[in-house]
Amino acid sequence: MALLERDLKETGVAEQVTTFESGNEMAAMAAAQINYHIMGYFPITPSTEVAQFLDQMKARGEHDIQLIAADGEHGSAGICYGAAVTGARVFNATSANGLMYMLEQLPVQSGTRFPMVMNLVTRSISGPLDIRGDHSDLYFALNAGWVILTARTPQAVYDMNIMALKISEHSKVRLPVIVAYDGFFTSHQKRKVQYFKDRKVVQDFVGECPTDYKFARDPKKPVTIGAHMNGEDLLNNHFQQSEAMYAAHDVFQEIADEYEKISGRKYEVLDLYKMEDAEVALFLLNSAAETAKDVVDQLREKGIKAGVISPNILRPFPAKEIQKALKNVKALLVGERADSYGGHGPNITHEVKSALQEDPYNSTVVLSRVFGLGGKDFYPQDAHVFFQMAIETMEKGYAEKPFDYYGHTPGNPENVLKPVIEPMHGDVYKSGLISVTPDEATGKLKVRIPPLRALTSKPKRLASGHGACPGCGIFAGLELFFKGIEGDIVVLFQTGCAYVVTTAYPYTSHKQTMIHNLFQNGAATLSGTAEAFFELKRRGEINVSDDVTFVMITGDGGMDIGMGSAIGTALRNHKLIILEYDNEGYMNTGSQMSYSTPLGHMTSTTNVGCSQAGKAFHHKDTAQIMASTNIPYVFTGTEAFPQDLIKKAAKAQWYAQNMGTVYGKILITCPLNWKSEDRFGTTIMEAAVNSCFFPLYEVEQGHTTITYDPEAKNKRIPLTEWLSYMGKTKHLLKPENKHLLQGFEEEVERRWQRLKAKHENPYL
Repeated sequence: MALLERDLKETGVAEQVTTFESGNEMAAMAAAQINYHIMGYFPITPSTEVAQFLDQMKARGEHDIQLIAADGEHGSAGICYGAAVTGARVFNATSANGLMYMLEQLPVQSGTRFPMVMNLVTRSISGPLDIRGDHSDLYFALNAGWVILTARTPQAVYDMNIMALKISEHSKVRLPVIVAYDGFFTSHQKRKVQYFKDRKVVQDFVGECPTDYKFARDPKKPVTIGAHMNGEDLLNNHFQQSEAMYAAHDVFQEIADEYEKISGRKYEVLDLYKMEDAEVALFLLNSAAETAKDVVDQLREKGIKAGVISPNILRPFPAKEIQKALKNVKALLVGERADSYGGHGPNITHEVKSALQEDPYNSTVVLSRVFGLGGKDFYPQDAHVFFQMAIETMEKGYAEKPFDYYGHTPGNPENVLKPVIEPMHGDVYKSGLISVTPDEATGKLKVRIPPLRALTSKPKRLASGHGACPGCGIFAGLELFFKGIEGDIVVLFQTGCAYVVTTAYPYTSHKQTMIHNLFQNGAATLSGTAEAFFELKRRGEINVSDDVTFVMITGDGGMDIGMGSAIGTALRNHKLIILEYDNEGYMNTGSQMSYSTPLGHMTSTTNVGCSQAGKAFHHKDTAQIMASTNIPYVFTGTEAFPQDLIKKAAKAQWYAQNMGTVYGKILITCPLNWKSEDRFGTTIMEAAVNSCFFPLYEVEQGHTTITYDPEAKNKRIPLTEWLSYMGKTKHLLKPENKHLLQGFEEEVERRWQRLKAKHENPYL
């Protein structure tokens, strides 16, 4: 409850605002009030909102944090580390596979002892893919050398974020800090919270940014950072790091005591609920502990001495406090949202057991249950079951089954999955109406396709029933492209809208073989699939008479985080097609900016306000980048020009089967995030081409050919006509943004003139 003004003066507690906010909102609020120097970030559910909220606040002029959108989480970790070595205050937020992708960088940050704060919005690590919350990502961070704080509520997220920076920069610690809270349970659920009305209170509490360290900030004081060491020196380095980690235990309590004086909120190393005389207890991380507290009250009314333990700090592990808290407990159940496969119990279970092993007077029986994976809810009745297990163990004096999973169900052979749609292959995808032949004179391909009506008899590669948004252009574009592909395909979808809406276990919309892998590794994965297929066929270990076409589908920013994999695949020249559907953003995570987002366009991380007007730099020309790898065939296309796209698909198949890697980019609409009307999809695509924003061309064996010239057909339109169809670009048409529009127009014209020059000169 907010204190009265009289109470504030008497207690020293600073004035606070009471509101209802989520954990992600409170993480952003704390970061904005601290006013970090740098945030390097990359979108991933459910942590994405932190950057989105900060960008909205930045557009309103509420902080000065430099928000840097990386090409992937590995890049974001590098940005943060590079900023930290200058002595800047650095902030980040990530989840699940995002943490895994940056994992290589985490020990670099801690091993060289540079402070920063990162929010880990916990989520299940794939595979299989699941975007909801468990602690499988958090457990990978346990050995990274970072101090780890755990926050059970949105209020704790705010408070821990403020304390985290002060802990990180403390002279006895100087280590990066993770604030971990549960994805969706804490990150998105709104709860009653308090935050400091005056940001100066926060800034006074965290203090001035330290300068008494060897930072790479003054050329007149050169330093060497990260020099390699021999074994003896490395041993000493890690000993010092270990000592700093253990020092963080006392520093946490010291800073928490200071924070209590200005906030009125107390944080001990362990959050103990009715543990004074508890005989049975649950040990739970984060939000599940809050659920279990209500059950403790119910059991207490029945005379059962129950309690709950939940740590506020996980690294360093609070062993002594756990020993003390469990002194009289007869049975403890440790519930964990992750497993350490093959370890006869997850990580925290073993650490609790290890702590108790060092207490010769403790006789607590510990049992362990893995629960709540992939965001499976933890209800009060589940806590009741856990307590009942502990009570039965207490009564027996031993655990019948020390380790098990909770909530899993046995399979029933009678319920084996059966296909809902008939898989298709072979001749059903051969129309016989498309011919592709090399021209001996030019070396290029001649393509003949029938009228579009004749190709409608070819069945679709994807069945109806997918969950795409109304007006989504992905499947219209993909299916049109596939009309030009004859015979069987093996298709890999990177994570993105097209994957998410077509495959949700136990259902699939794919009639032919589909493989999924993550954003950053799709092309490499499919290259392995293709090479294995060809090698098995060569050895006679598989008997397939017809050729198979391998196609990787990417989009939703996949050619940002996946660019390295795609370029590597192209340089190796595997026989496959990389097809990008470009919707100009990371649409599957909520319309964040990607490098394909054009200048000035509004996304959820390039907001429009008094301090900024959409994306600040030009879009990446992926087709030209891929053409520079000298692969046999590169093309652009869109459903608004169907004959052009089908011809290019036929060429793509020939080159992929005979010469090597093909890259194609098709522009598709996203009415939801472009803020456009569903019915204008084809119109917008046509306008994008006729305005020369998205020219249609191909690069065939190094020679560029414009396949549709709006100027030659007297159909070129102003860029503003294309922009006028979309709500995300309406601000560009306002007088105050004339300079931004002019810069966009000049870049479009520059790229168009360069393309025309390449079309006219085969040596360019």
